[in-house]
Parts: sequence; C-alpha cells; structure tokens
Amino acid sequence: MNNSSLYSYGIILVIVLLMFWLRSRRSAKPRPIRRNGFGMLIPVVVLLIVFGFSLASLTHIPDHPFHLPAVWEILCACAIGTILGSVMLYYTEYEKRADGRVYSKPNKNFQYVLLTIIVIRIGLTQYLKTLDYVEFTFLAMVMAYVYICIWRIGSFVKFRRVRAQ
Repeated sequence: MNNSSLYSYGIILVIVLLMFWLRSRRSAKPRPIRRNGFGMLIPVVVLLIVFGFSLASLTHIPDHPFHLPAVWEILCACAIGTILGSVMLYYTEYEKRADGRVYSKPNKNFQYVLLTIIVIRIGLTQYLKTLDYVEFTFLAMVMAYVYICIWRIGSFVKFRRVRAQ
C-alpha cells in the first residue's frame, strides 16, 4: 500500500469519526431544523462546484489525455449512487414536536448503515483499482454526487412534508 492510499484511508477515518461524534452530540441535545430546511441542499450545490473544479483539473494532467469512461460505466456509477442514496434516505426521518418545530428523528441503525456504505465504497475502490486513475476518479465523483443528491433532495422533500402537516 502506498502513502497516498494511507493518507486517503486516514482522511476517511477522521471524517467517519467526526460524523459519529457530531451525531452523538446532536442526539444528546437535539436542535430544530432551521432556514426552512434549505441548509440540507447546500452540499448538493457545493459538491457540484467542487467536482466541477476537480474535473477541470483532471482534464489538464500533463502527458495524460482526458477521456470519459464508457457510458455503461457511468450508468453503473449512477446506479450504485442511487442505491446508496436510497438506503440513506430510507433511514432518514423527521418529526414535528409539540413546539411546532421539525427535528431530525434519531435512528439507532443510522450509524451502521453509514458504516456499511463506507465499507462498500472502500471495497469498490479496491475492486476498481485496475481502471485508469482519471476514469476512476470521474466515476467516484459521479457516484458520490448522485448519492448525495438523492439523499439530500429526498431528505428536503421529507422535511417539507413533515413541516406541512
């Protein structure tokens, strides 16, 4: 295993630990969802911008011509992202409390679902290492973006539905 792989796994570990810490802190002292839920959509816009810049940098790698992966590979990445996003959306719930505000409903299984998704992504990463670096990066970005879009936009719709009740 090379140093860049170790750094990647280290960053993933830090992000996972940070997410678990934030979720445990949030469940100890729940806060209502603010700004009419539009904060849920921020990652969709931010990731689009970040992935746009990343894609632009991938097209300018010296001595490495850029080409898009095959259509079936892009469709597979979209399908995997759809499955992962749908699972996350299924386990995301909201509730309206007596104070009239909407709160995220705690789910005991959420952390296991999140860990499973991370393990699946790491497994896919190891399995698809034979692909060209640029193709693999592009497919990972497509999968992640589809996954985040389905989860966040679906969560926003669920929130609005609960809020309207």
